[in-house]
Amino acid sequence: MFVLGLTGSIGMGKSTTAEIFRRLGIAVHDSDATVHALYRGEAAPLVEAAFPGTVRNGCVDRKLLAAHVLADPDAIKRLETIVHPLVRASRAAFIDEARARGDRIVVVDIPLLYETKAEADVDAVLLVTAPEAVQKERIAAREGMTPQKLAAILAKQMPDAEKRRRADFILDTSKGLTEAERQISQLLDRLDGR
Repeated sequence: MFVLGLTGSIGMGKSTTAEIFRRLGIAVHDSDATVHALYRGEAAPLVEAAFPGTVRNGCVDRKLLAAHVLADPDAIKRLETIVHPLVRASRAAFIDEARARGDRIVVVDIPLLYETKAEADVDAVLLVTAPEAVQKERIAAREGMTPQKLAAILAKQMPDAEKRRRADFILDTSKGLTEAERQISQLLDRLDGR
C-alpha cells in the first residue's frame, strides 16, 4: 500500500485537496479533524491537567486554550507533547485499517509534516502551494483569524520555499478545482501504476 503524505502551509488549499482525494475514492486521514475529536474525548483530561480551566463540559475550549498557549512557545511545546503522540497513534491505526481493507493508496493529511519529521512515515509527500497573494487572501477570509494567531501559526511552519525543495510532488492550488482534480487524478494513476 502506498502512503501519500499531504501537507502545505496555512491557506494553501490542503483541506480542499484532501476533499478531492476523498471524492476520487481515496481514504484520507485528517490530522486537524483528529485533533478536534481528541479535544472532545481522550485528550481533554490531559489538556485540562496541563492547562487548568481550558475544558468546558468535557471538551477542550479552543479559544481558552489558545489564550493559554499562543504567546508562549513553552506552552505550545507542552501541548504538542500531549497531542502529537495521540494523532500519530490515530494515523497508524488508520493506515493499519486501510491495509487490512486492501487499499492500494491512502492519503495522510499532516499540516506540520516536515516540522514534525513525519516524512519518515510516508512513501512520498505531496505539497499543496499557491502564490503568496492567494495565500494571504485565503487567510484573510478565515473566520476568527487574528494577526496574533496567524503569527503564531506561521512561526511553527517551515517556509513554503523549503517545503517545495523537499516535496516529491507539488500541486499549485491557485489554478482552480478542475485543474487540481486533473493533476490529482494523474498522480493517482502514476502512483497506482495504471
